[in-house]
Amino acid sequence: MKIAVTGAYGYSGKYIAQRLLAQGHTVITLTNSLNREHPFGEAVPAFPFNFDNPEALAQSLHGVDVLINTYWVRFNHKLFTHADAVANTITLFEAAQQAGVERVVHFSITNPSLDSPLEYFSGKAVLEKALQESNLSYAILRPTVLFGREDILINNIAWVLRHFPVFGVFGNGAYRLQPMHVDDMAALAVGQAAENKNVIIDAIGPETFAYRDLVADIGRLIGKERPIVSIPPWAGYAVGACIGRLMQDVFITKAEIEGLMADLLYVESPPAGNTRLTEWVQCNADTLGRRYASELARRRNRDKAYVFT
Repeated sequence: MKIAVTGAYGYSGKYIAQRLLAQGHTVITLTNSLNREHPFGEAVPAFPFNFDNPEALAQSLHGVDVLINTYWVRFNHKLFTHADAVANTITLFEAAQQAGVERVVHFSITNPSLDSPLEYFSGKAVLEKALQESNLSYAILRPTVLFGREDILINNIAWVLRHFPVFGVFGNGAYRLQPMHVDDMAALAVGQAAENKNVIIDAIGPETFAYRDLVADIGRLIGKERPIVSIPPWAGYAVGACIGRLMQDVFITKAEIEGLMADLLYVESPPAGNTRLTEWVQCNADTLGRRYASELARRRNRDKAYVFT
């Protein structure tokens, strides 16, 4: 098949493209980072998103059988917003229909809700609804946290453990996460690209952690066990804001803290991946968290490859 992957030069998209090429598919990518370093040579040609030119976007998708969409933004910023990401993704879905794309594999989030006060979760719900109401065949994949060599969250937890004498968790730290390895996510996406049934899948890993226990396990496995203390959410945000200013980044947002504490990164579903975070951290203990992983640096420098550990 001919398959378009959004962001194939980035994080999860890179793993998806690698698997598709290994299976003999033709792969193109839509991206805002046309010149980013990548491992594909000329095997994965890049086209701009052209959200402001839907006709050109549809032309880029001409002849594509399946669109695998990872496009999104993590938080609101002066350079990008959730509202923009929602509007752009709807434009992408409409361009896919116009181009004759048959199926969309779309990355969402666990527990999306049109009524959510958190734009991340409400925006994802809007997009799920738009896709379900389209004429496109779809697979909606709902991950919680992805981890891997290019990850930000797990890497930066380890970075804090390496650089600070204590680790503060918001409130009691009992809210849960079910991290999934990025290549397991890629395998799931590639598998669904070959199907035609409309499905919604909770894309979670085989381990469930309370956030406090996740931090403790990472600290133990990298040899940096620290006292874990409960702090008010506002204090945790203030510390995160200081780290963000120091690193010229956004370390964590109020909305991310609220989503964590509301247990929105937990579902009661069977695992869709096999890679255990604890085993992966143990294998990468020497390098994990040695360098800070910056969200904004990736967007400021669109030529550098996504590698941090």
